[in-house]
Amino acid sequence: MTADATPTAVVFPGQGTQKQGMGGPWQDCGSWPLVKEISEHVGTDLEELLLNADDEALRRTDRAQLAVFTVGVLAFHEAVAAGVLKTVAGYAGHSLGEYVAMHAAGALELGDAARLVAARGRAMRDAAEERPGAMGALIKADEETAESLTADARAAGHDVWVANLNSPGQAVVSGTADGIGHVADAAAVHGARLVRLPVGGAFHSPMMSAAATRLAGALASVPFADVHAPVAANVDGRLRTGAEAHWPELEMRQLTGPVLWERGVRSLHGELGCRRFLELGRGRTLSGMITRILPESTTASAGSPEELRALTSVRT
Repeated sequence: MTADATPTAVVFPGQGTQKQGMGGPWQDCGSWPLVKEISEHVGTDLEELLLNADDEALRRTDRAQLAVFTVGVLAFHEAVAAGVLKTVAGYAGHSLGEYVAMHAAGALELGDAARLVAARGRAMRDAAEERPGAMGALIKADEETAESLTADARAAGHDVWVANLNSPGQAVVSGTADGIGHVADAAAVHGARLVRLPVGGAFHSPMMSAAATRLAGALASVPFADVHAPVAANVDGRLRTGAEAHWPELEMRQLTGPVLWERGVRSLHGELGCRRFLELGRGRTLSGMITRILPESTTASAGSPEELRALTSVRT
């Protein structure tokens, strides 16, 4: 990455990137007091969660989402303070990460975003307990293949759908355990394979309809900004910049429909001219996807203050 005026997109990862001690690297940063602020908004001791909760505790959906959200917020505020977000043209976040993106873009105040994440996590956890499900990543399967495999499974009486279209040759499916098993068995015929994901729910599928219903009230009670920086929405990949976004409707749809990540990345690239992508939060999952989507783009990630400091000369 070089110090120029290249339009940059800032992206935030979602659930699945949580890990024991993930808050430790940020503990001495100027933004760390935000952890206490978010804790007060949601009624959870996030310092304990970020510093001491083990991986088993963090697997629970509501805890995982609050932990990942908070680290994303810390990384964003530290990046602002470090002056590395000078040419940001747009934002995106994968699933849960979309809430960090909305906060970063100015669509949501921090307290409102935190309360929504807490409500979303509880709603998804409850829905998964009421109707257990599973998810699996299809490797070497394009959108057409993923849709065909899930359609065939539904025709055979199984509940399973495409949940994420992440990058060329990488999709995620979601549904009942039997439905995931049916897709896994059939994938080889198409030259693909399925890797089961360690989740307890059929996220981003119609099996989350109860969660969407529960989240509706929380979404309706929160004000979204009339004007904000562009955010590529998960549900269709389109850029939203204000009141016309109808974010409450989009976030309910996001729970029960697929995350169209590849489309969002292409919108940031094609409509805003983003040639540089900066991932803020733990891991490099999104950076890897973006490299596969846009091999000509430049990507960087900052999952710790040290990695952020390495970018300070870039002045993105």
